[in-house]
Amino acid sequence: MSSPTPPRPQTLKARARLILLGVGTLAVLALVFFLRRSGGSEGAEAAERNTGAAASTAGQSQGGLKAGAPAGSPQDKGRAPSTPATGPRKPENLAELGWGSGPSQLGRERLQEGNPEAPMSMTVDPFGNVMVLDQVNGRLLRMDSEGKVQGTFPLTQQTPQDIAVARDGTLVVLDRLRDKTVAILDPATGALRGELPVEGKGIDEPGLVTGTFVDGDSVYVEREHGALIRIGDTSGRADAERPEIPGRPTRDGRSYLLAGIIDRREGRVFVNAVDRQSGQHRYTREFRLRFPLLTIALLDSDLSGVIYLGVTGELPTGKAEPASQLGLRVFCLEQLDGKVLGQTDLPINAMPEETFRDLAVLDEGGVLYRHITEAGVTLMRASCR
Repeated sequence: MSSPTPPRPQTLKARARLILLGVGTLAVLALVFFLRRSGGSEGAEAAERNTGAAASTAGQSQGGLKAGAPAGSPQDKGRAPSTPATGPRKPENLAELGWGSGPSQLGRERLQEGNPEAPMSMTVDPFGNVMVLDQVNGRLLRMDSEGKVQGTFPLTQQTPQDIAVARDGTLVVLDRLRDKTVAILDPATGALRGELPVEGKGIDEPGLVTGTFVDGDSVYVEREHGALIRIGDTSGRADAERPEIPGRPTRDGRSYLLAGIIDRREGRVFVNAVDRQSGQHRYTREFRLRFPLLTIALLDSDLSGVIYLGVTGELPTGKAEPASQLGLRVFCLEQLDGKVLGQTDLPINAMPEETFRDLAVLDEGGVLYRHITEAGVTLMRASCR
């Protein structure tokens, strides 16, 4: 009889990991049992209820992430705390732009047949300049950090819908429907440097692309709110290999982020982070917000790595339960474990115009929000800390 084959080192490591995982699971179960016996869970439930302390409103966005649970069960359950006693600063109006085609106006179009249109997207460059995608007027409108209009650049595509910016200021504009390209534009003149095809390996249907992103000199498109596909670089050179990354890259270079709605009715949402250097899962944190959700309207980070998660839903008014109204709430999350650092609420976008990106995170922290009304567009600057 032959002797048993000794286990391979990889097998031993796998068994060790399973043993550690089992020990960790038992420890978590013991902690949950202790909290329930000691009444510790009541504080967490109260903190969840306090997330509805302030009311605000917001509309849906094409750029929001789809519903769906992550692969496997979330490992951490983050309960959003009540707003700190001092609370975030009130939003500041940066600029007000009326409807029209003038130098300081933005285009709006309401057709008898077809979706009504207004500016679909915006971004902020590393120098604080704001770029608004004014596709109705066929241009980009540029403002400085104080909201003063600096001029416009003509657009080259037929149906542009999203815009992003590189660290050197290079602009990328997505047309997923007709041209099916990402245009690369010079930041000083708006001149076309090149175009990258959207359709190809990893993207069979360009109409399902949900945004464009830049990381370093790499240009990505997002497939159905999930993986990002590298289609080329900011010089206009296409990538034949078109590799994928597992989420949106953070600006501090540490992580890839993915978010989704687990349960709309119960207000459960998750954020998943993957370490960029090792490719290993860093954390998955579940947030139980205690109000019904519509969309995830924002998932991004600032230059320090703080994560910004924006959700729309039926926010409690804080006056009389179960009174609520549609709203947009933005949470700031700690970059290493996803814990909530603060939150802020913003007014509604109740207009019927389709949008792609209503919010942009500033490098230094805080967000810029595009509030659309019958009178025009108000750009608002807000902080959740």
